[in-house]
Amino acid sequence: LDAVKLSKGDTDARPLFTIDQKGIFEKEIDKAVMDKTVDFAVHSLKDVPSDLPKELTLACIPKRERVNDVVISKDGSNLDSIVSEGVVGTSSLRRAVQIMRKRPDLKVKPIRGNIETRIRKVSENGYDAIVLAQAGISRLGIDVKFSALSTDDFSPSPGQGAIAIVARADDSKTIEMLKKIEDSTSRIEIEAERALSNYVDSGCRFPVGAYAKANGDSMTLKVVAFSVDGKKSMIVEKTGPKDNPNELGKLAGKELQKQGVDELALNWREKVEEWNKQ
Repeated sequence: LDAVKLSKGDTDARPLFTIDQKGIFEKEIDKAVMDKTVDFAVHSLKDVPSDLPKELTLACIPKRERVNDVVISKDGSNLDSIVSEGVVGTSSLRRAVQIMRKRPDLKVKPIRGNIETRIRKVSENGYDAIVLAQAGISRLGIDVKFSALSTDDFSPSPGQGAIAIVARADDSKTIEMLKKIEDSTSRIEIEAERALSNYVDSGCRFPVGAYAKANGDSMTLKVVAFSVDGKKSMIVEKTGPKDNPNELGKLAGKELQKQGVDELALNWREKVEEWNKQ
């Protein structure tokens, strides 16, 4: 096998929310797909922009992992029992504000690196705990004690827990092969969340939590947005037929905009640098 070149998203040491570039993790790898250097690319779905180049398609979404976040602490504490003034690390603005809402007495600081690096920092770099997605731990098979967080308190990022396999749009043979491992329920849930994300233009610099869940012939999409200080929140929950996930996502997006989500988005963008200086 040829050596795999790391993308800029893997080697850039800055916190994710300070990099003003959508798709930082997948752009270089997808270029290799377009150039026919590789046949398809596997990504964490939440890193894949909704506006893929026309030459590419989201060919397959396998069965989704758990969507919730978890707490890993140096002494086994959960988020409720971490000592007051304790330091909690996260690479996600969405998680940061939700931590502050639930435990305003904690200090939330940026943290960067792969999952193993972040876990090491709990004991080596002055963090009392970190918050990250359970899916990453499960996929890597990391044996570490954690405390699961409820999606009611910690709404996941759109697409969290899912893998995206991207192929060339005209490569019907590869797409047909990849469809054999597609999970149809995961696909429609993800499409609803991505439609919402695209409608409100959410991303690393304006975090919106979204979680779609199919049940029978219907599907419910719950969306959560916060002000940067956590004092204001918007919660929208919409239900519709599961065979029209894009419309459900747009419906939730329209309701968010009706409630004034653009004002929250502007406030987040103004506060990014302040958060980065912590």
